[in-house]
Amino acid sequence: MRIALVSPYSWTFPGGVTTHIEALAEQFLAGGHEVRVLSPLDPPDLLARIMHRGANPQRLQAPPYLIPLGRTLGFKANGSVSNLSVSPQAVFKLQQELRGGGYDVVHVHEPIAPVVSWFATGLTPLPLVGTFHSYSNKRLPNTLGNLFGARQVLNHLHVRIAVSEAAAWTGRRWFGGHYQIIPNGVQLDPAVAAAAGRNHDGGRALAQVGHDRDDEPLRIVFVGQAVGRKGLPLLLRAFEALREHIPTELTVIGPTKEELDPLLLDSRGVRGLGKVDDATKRAELARADVLCAPSLGGESFGMVLTEAFAAGTTVVASDIAGYRDVVHDGEDGVLVPPGNAQALAESLRELYHEPERRRRLSRAAVENVRRFGWQRVAAEVMDAYHEAIAVPAPDGTSARMVRRLGLSPADLKPKVRARRLPSLERPATGSRRRGALTYLRRIGTTVVLLGGAYLAYLALAKIGIGNIVSALISSSPTFVVLGLAAMCSAMVMRGFSWHAILAAALPRSRIRLRDALQGTMIGVLMSSTLPARLGEPSRALVVARRSGRPVENFPVVLGTVVSQTILNIVALIILGAIMFSSVNFFNGHEDELLFVAVAPAALLVFVLVAPLLLRYGPAGARSERLRKAMAQAQLALRRVRAGLVVFRHPRLGLIAAVTQLAAWGLQCLSCYLLLDALGLVHQTGFAAAAGVLFAVNITAVLPATPANLGVFQAACAAVLHTGWHVGFGTGVAYGVILQAVEVTTAILMGMPALLKEGMSWREVRMRAMHAAPIKLPPWQPRADRPPRPRRGDTLGAER
Repeated sequence: MRIALVSPYSWTFPGGVTTHIEALAEQFLAGGHEVRVLSPLDPPDLLARIMHRGANPQRLQAPPYLIPLGRTLGFKANGSVSNLSVSPQAVFKLQQELRGGGYDVVHVHEPIAPVVSWFATGLTPLPLVGTFHSYSNKRLPNTLGNLFGARQVLNHLHVRIAVSEAAAWTGRRWFGGHYQIIPNGVQLDPAVAAAAGRNHDGGRALAQVGHDRDDEPLRIVFVGQAVGRKGLPLLLRAFEALREHIPTELTVIGPTKEELDPLLLDSRGVRGLGKVDDATKRAELARADVLCAPSLGGESFGMVLTEAFAAGTTVVASDIAGYRDVVHDGEDGVLVPPGNAQALAESLRELYHEPERRRRLSRAAVENVRRFGWQRVAAEVMDAYHEAIAVPAPDGTSARMVRRLGLSPADLKPKVRARRLPSLERPATGSRRRGALTYLRRIGTTVVLLGGAYLAYLALAKIGIGNIVSALISSSPTFVVLGLAAMCSAMVMRGFSWHAILAAALPRSRIRLRDALQGTMIGVLMSSTLPARLGEPSRALVVARRSGRPVENFPVVLGTVVSQTILNIVALIILGAIMFSSVNFFNGHEDELLFVAVAPAALLVFVLVAPLLLRYGPAGARSERLRKAMAQAQLALRRVRAGLVVFRHPRLGLIAAVTQLAAWGLQCLSCYLLLDALGLVHQTGFAAAAGVLFAVNITAVLPATPANLGVFQAACAAVLHTGWHVGFGTGVAYGVILQAVEVTTAILMGMPALLKEGMSWREVRMRAMHAAPIKLPPWQPRADRPPRPRRGDTLGAER
């Protein structure tokens, strides 16, 4: 049989789909069939690096059966990067090959992936088989696919294959149709299988290596890309806690050294191998005691799980849709709640202390992996080819036209429409209530956004875009530059203040001033571009990595970050006093004024007093969840108070207070200079600058939009108009200029610091989202402790 295997992904950026196609081609060639693989291919040059976000293609020898279809571009999709061709030349070459290649069957992988697979599916009259590899529950991309005709394109397929129930769920949910489940295959090792039959010790005994004595380390291996959904930062966080309790080592395969280093707080026990060939990967899997796959979601199968099974290696994986098709919890592996670093670390520690359980899981994995052997999988795929070839051609012109247009399924089976299906995600404890709250939150967010957009439209219609543009054009560039210089100086002063606080909180670590400055600049950059105030853990991460004992010091550093906020609250009180004492502000709304003025002071009192109020709270609470929440709150507030130890040192306390308040003074000066840039100083004065700074910081406590865009300008315009009768158009223009100065300051100060740190924006974001360290309780044998809920905690509980 002459077979065409079509891949939408670049051959030199190998992933699960290209590995699947390569193995399938080798199986069919060994069976005497003629095979051609039609796939894009990127040469290892500078242009390929530019087109793939800095990633280099691998230097692979193209097999003789590969027909290259040109270059690809890297697109973010489903939590990773997909390297897809968008070239018309690729489509032209594809069509030429399919028309003149004399193929008996065309096997298209990811049939709706643009543009190679899409056109191969929609424009080929040959017998067509399509394999669906992806799992997706996202409405927007699948709805867009259907708007472009995905269902009609897929109707050309004579047989639809899904590699897992998760992939089949995606097809049925969004596109309809009939699906056969034929999993990804794995190369079985006869020696491991034979040893499993002979040796009841199983597991590591199969390879004559591994954890046989209590003093040997638990060898953990991770295989995957350095992308968010693979969960590597989560594993590193769990490993940092695990390392303090048991001897262990972690081998990371996939990420380069440049990608791995920024994610590490402490590199002890971590070995990064980068991208390796298949032989090295198999050797590392055979050497390891545990393969850890902590993916956060979006996985349809997980080929590395079956590769670990074939090597006789125990698997610990996230309890997500694609992985449950491979791993049966407690039978041939361990599933843990996704995104829960605490549960992941505890499960790994259990396997260290329970070697017999690990060997039992490994023995079962070797037995169960036989269903994924490539010979069996290739035979099932070949049966699908015969089924596709056997589908009769339609009779009559109208029937052929309907089939050609994709208006009826080519497999001649009863039409199955796309329909809503039950979710494959595990429900968490209280999921109904949480789901209802999530639904209401989404509705509320949508209403707020639509209402905000409508109010913005009304405001702009009333103010007039021309007035805003005119004010922007008439601003003085000199004073804008001076305001930018003052804002940059303020960021430097914040670094000086933080260094004094760090020196008092960590006297033995000898934190350098340049490290505090670098962390401050990176934190400013991340705060201006990321939601949820991830700038604070980002800068704490930068300094903790340089403190000598990063894992131990990180909570203290994070406490000093929060403690610095107390000085900010003092500064806000001063700004509020200047503003309210200088003008009859909001006449007739004295109650609201009193609340706004007292709020910062009340927050300051709460931070200082709350730990005393919570001292006996956790022990007296009846609810376990409430006890844990109160204990965490108490710990966090104690860290904040610990950061205030700087004020026990008169010299350091004076430096911290003076420089932090000086930073606020410089920011206020910047606001004043920008007022002068618009010619408003004679109408407003320094009090107006204090009022603007007060307003934008109060409204930024709970940002409603990215970078608080829109709200920022509204706050400026409201303060200037109400207090000093500045026109709304000019007030909005002032807000635009002020925010532009703040963002420019963040970029000018933060980007050089980020480059000097050797980290990218994406790497800082990934680590900051999983920054908080975890603590493992003392070890208790399984029989001596209450059962732990397996799925009570979800990803949201860890963030």
